[in-house]
Amino acid sequence: MFDLLGEILATMKRNKMRSFLTGFAVAWGIFMLIVLLGAGQGLQNGVKSEFEGRAINTVTLYPGRTSVPYKGYRSDRRIRFDERTVEFVRTNIPEVGYLSAGFSYSPTSVAYGKEYGTWQLYTGTQDHVKFEHMLFPKGRFINEVDMQQRRKVVVIGKTVVEALFKNGEEPLGKQIIIDGIAFQVIGVYEKPFGQSFSEPMYTPLSTALMLYDRGWGINQIEFTVEGIDTEEKADALSERVRAKMGAYLGFDPADTSAMYVRNSAKDAIQTFRIFGFINMFLWVIGFACIMAGIVGVANIMLVTVRERTREIGIRKAIGATPWSIIRSIIIESIVITTVAGYIGIVCGMGVTELISRGLNAGGGGGQMPFKDPTVGLGIVFSVLLLLVICGVVAGLIPALRATRIRPIEAMRAD
Repeated sequence: MFDLLGEILATMKRNKMRSFLTGFAVAWGIFMLIVLLGAGQGLQNGVKSEFEGRAINTVTLYPGRTSVPYKGYRSDRRIRFDERTVEFVRTNIPEVGYLSAGFSYSPTSVAYGKEYGTWQLYTGTQDHVKFEHMLFPKGRFINEVDMQQRRKVVVIGKTVVEALFKNGEEPLGKQIIIDGIAFQVIGVYEKPFGQSFSEPMYTPLSTALMLYDRGWGINQIEFTVEGIDTEEKADALSERVRAKMGAYLGFDPADTSAMYVRNSAKDAIQTFRIFGFINMFLWVIGFACIMAGIVGVANIMLVTVRERTREIGIRKAIGATPWSIIRSIIIESIVITTVAGYIGIVCGMGVTELISRGLNAGGGGGQMPFKDPTVGLGIVFSVLLLLVICGVVAGLIPALRATRIRPIEAMRAD
């Protein structure tokens, strides 16, 4: 084994310039593959982080206006959601998991003592925290008792706390005035995946309908679903929901203006399918770069075989087996590709790691969703395996050519 390694090193030393150029081509190809895959992973992680702010397996219903007459009802009729509609969705659509509903209301002012400001007021049920990832360093979210008793309670964000409660005053249990009505603070929330710019407040849906409903009712109903893993299943679910809601509220299920159905599960499936195509495209580009280097390895091995014709002929004359000749050439090819490829992997991972640290230090990827553009160990091992396979392929043809050299003809070679 050591003799074989020494022979390989001696050959590479004789052809050091060709070996260097070929190795550089392989290293560059691997480097580009790692950087491209890292960029693709960074983009995918960035988009996933956008999804992490909310549950992705949700269906949201928005009321609209009918565009066609239906069973005696006129067109241009406003569809209205109320609490009975929410209960109908909960009990008649078997796919429903968690469910929330509500509307938004912009109060003229929010005040506590001498401090005041303006924030948007959202309404919801106790299940709303299943849709938005929220942490509660203080207090809690709305519960079922708040809903049943129509309590005037409110959950606020950290920006509201900082604006209204000065000098570290404890907000829990305090009364704040929202549009002239006193609400008790029951919780302070924050979002682990980035806070909303407006950071709204939350109050029970039942309370808001009692205080702020201007006859418009609820403007959205959302619920989670499980087992929706294809676009076909997502479309079928949307059609079933539309049919049941049309029968209940009296509109044509085919009338998309009457009720808009947003299926986030379908959106997520489509998004991640696109990323699958992007990753496949990046692999193709990276593999093409690698193949350019592998062709160079094959060429240098052919040159090596031609230069060592006399040596190979002598070895065969004194009893060397074809397998020993094939093994030496293939191992030499594997050494060139693996060493060069390892250098390319290290450099590529170094660049992606520097980019990742730069993004983290700068607070993210700016307007473009881009996060942690690094590759995992699974990809690294896959690339190393690919290098070994390519090394075998690059050395196989020259090795087979070497086995066909006849000792007598080899002795005559210059």
